[in-house]
Amino acid sequence: MRGAHGRSRGDPVRARVPLVVGPMTATASEDTDPTGFARPATYREVFAVREFRPLFGTFLLSTAGDELARVALTVLVYQRTNSPLLAALTFAISHFPWIIGGPLLSTLADRLPRHRVLVAADTARAALLALMAIPGMPLPVLLGLLLLVSLCAPPFESARSALMADVLDGERYAVATSLTTVTLQVAQVAGFLIGGALVAVDPSLALAIDAVTFAVSALWLSARLERRPAPGAATGSLWQEAAEGLRFIGRTRRMLAIIAVLWVGALFGNAWEGVAAPLAAQLGGGSMAVGVLLAANPAGVVVGGLLLGRLVPAGRRELLVVPLVLLSLAPLLVGGLLISAVDASWSSSSTLFALLFVSGLGSSWLIPLNISFVQATPAALRGRAFGVAVSGLYGVQGLGALAAGLAAEGVAASGVLALCGGVGMIAVAPALIAYRRTHGSSAGTDVEGATRE
Repeated sequence: MRGAHGRSRGDPVRARVPLVVGPMTATASEDTDPTGFARPATYREVFAVREFRPLFGTFLLSTAGDELARVALTVLVYQRTNSPLLAALTFAISHFPWIIGGPLLSTLADRLPRHRVLVAADTARAALLALMAIPGMPLPVLLGLLLLVSLCAPPFESARSALMADVLDGERYAVATSLTTVTLQVAQVAGFLIGGALVAVDPSLALAIDAVTFAVSALWLSARLERRPAPGAATGSLWQEAAEGLRFIGRTRRMLAIIAVLWVGALFGNAWEGVAAPLAAQLGGGSMAVGVLLAANPAGVVVGGLLLGRLVPAGRRELLVVPLVLLSLAPLLVGGLLISAVDASWSSSSTLFALLFVSGLGSSWLIPLNISFVQATPAALRGRAFGVAVSGLYGVQGLGALAAGLAAEGVAASGVLALCGGVGMIAVAPALIAYRRTHGSSAGTDVEGATRE
């Protein structure tokens, strides 16, 4: 999931019984280590899957372009208006289409050939961003075009996520998820830093680069993906199929718990990004400082994701979700209080960067949660389920950024940062309890009973 992009897992599942990881299974005789846990796949095994390479490469390319364009637009709006609320609105506006059309548009990933959905969405985004890159474009027009660009995201992200689970199996899917999450953060770091530098030169250049990344992505995907038929015949209207995905999630306790952790954790873990510009200003930094602060969290996710993907056995990853979620929020509270009460100068930026980096280490909880999500979702419903999950994810991130901007109109940005961490740890506790209690039902009777209803 891009942007904060995330997804889906309790007690170790011993490989003496079939180990469900992604859409397929691995048995003890073929894919376990000496301890009895599933053996992590190697990166060579993952990249040996031909279709994974374009899915991975285009995701990395377009994500970097997206982030540098987002920084450019956010800083541009703040410079023109000097309003934390409008800057936060710019950061949040790309998330709102998920609320408006996410569950509906994501059904296209189950109704149409997924490779066509990917190519069409990237082609449209390249054209729209080329328009946004025209120098002197009025701010309201820019924001309107940004909204249209964002409407292409729900079908694309749902199709990409579902296709990843189609082309990869077993521990290769788990390692690919970890690798994709890590490289997403690398792309975000690069995009944030380059975007902060480009804003001082020409914001239109950042938008033009983003347009090029989507054009290259569309060509690469068109040339390298297999022409698969649609995963299933349409059984009703878009509205009916979207409702089916919602019903599946609503009647499955495991899915509800997974999505609750995802949405609440992301709401409070990412909301502070909406006040990154005023936070940097409070510390005495300029536009480059915005990119530096925003880069700290994804840099931490890079390290955390590598450790999870390559060093932690599959059955043990879920055990880390609860402590990692808390680790992602606690440094926000500490950092906000430190800046508010002790030192509000740019000299304290290294301490805040370190705390945001630690928060990023905790944010690697998205990797095992994502794998649990796939385990709990039947293949025929995967596109719609991803659409619902990501729609809510982007929705809460957008609302969180907007709420942070509103709060920053009357409270220092550092105070908003502290609130995100402190309130977040309290709010996410019920979801984490439910998540642990539903362990073991991800591929069992909970899902089977739900799909029979």
